[in-house]
Amino acid sequence: SRPGAAMAASPGALRRAGNEEFRRGQYGPAAALYTRALALLEASGEAAAEERSVLLANRAACHLKDGACRLCVADCSGALELVPFGIKPLLRRAAAYEALESYRLAYVDYKTVLQVDCTVQAAHDGVNRMTKALLEKDGVNWRQKLPPIPTVPVSAQTRWSVPSAATPGANTPPATAPQGEPGENVPWGPAWSPVAQTNQTAAGTERARTLKEEGNELVKKGNHKKAVEKYSQSLQLSQECATYTNRALCYLTLKQYKEAAQDCTEALRLDPKNVKALYRRAQALKELKDYKSSIADIKSLLKTEPKNTAALRLLQELNRA
Repeated sequence: SRPGAAMAASPGALRRAGNEEFRRGQYGPAAALYTRALALLEASGEAAAEERSVLLANRAACHLKDGACRLCVADCSGALELVPFGIKPLLRRAAAYEALESYRLAYVDYKTVLQVDCTVQAAHDGVNRMTKALLEKDGVNWRQKLPPIPTVPVSAQTRWSVPSAATPGANTPPATAPQGEPGENVPWGPAWSPVAQTNQTAAGTERARTLKEEGNELVKKGNHKKAVEKYSQSLQLSQECATYTNRALCYLTLKQYKEAAQDCTEALRLDPKNVKALYRRAQALKELKDYKSSIADIKSLLKTEPKNTAALRLLQELNRA
């Protein structure tokens, strides 16, 4: 008999329910379900290492979406301790570090991903952004200030391409999200397999545009809650900067400031100088009483548009805060 077999169905069911909530954009409830699944697996120890790693990486995705970047880092680190060099936890941790402006640590994680799989576009983009940020911050000798980049063993580099009897699903490329990981609406979802996705992309992009326009119409009518749903559906199909800034505007109106700030961060990942994203994130951060970060965003914006009156007015308010 297999002790715990009856209980083993439970973490799986909880994870699937969590994935469902995640797909609907309910990141808090999804995280709670992953937490319950993890609690059930705690007792299984080593036997459930891979399953626990997936759950931690899933919960990290929820934290990232909710702007809880430090919690995201903690969960990704936990996932990577259980299963070293997993692409999703590395990418999510890198994104969280980037949002926290820990550019050196983000750079190391993006570089590590490229050692595991050199075709991950999100990691190439990340390395480029971090290189630019570190050059600005630390000058030409920025590389000397980097923490060491781990050497990825060959076994981990081939994990996605060589079938292995020991780990079910290990030969599945990350595009198929092994073990039902939430991948649809995390920013690097489409980056895995450009070829497989070409056919879906055109139809998806068209549908995403329609959904975004429906969202815009709802905003004009003042129905921001319903507009958020449309923008969320659009973003699942296509990660577009304007859709993020539009949804951020709705969140601001609905006083959901954390979500607004997170959407602006996503938009700035796609377009680092986006004026709307910088302005709206500054507004959200002001409401969250993070005045220092808010001022930093306005100053970045003013580098691009020095005469932006709304930004200048907000800066005055912040300086009085």
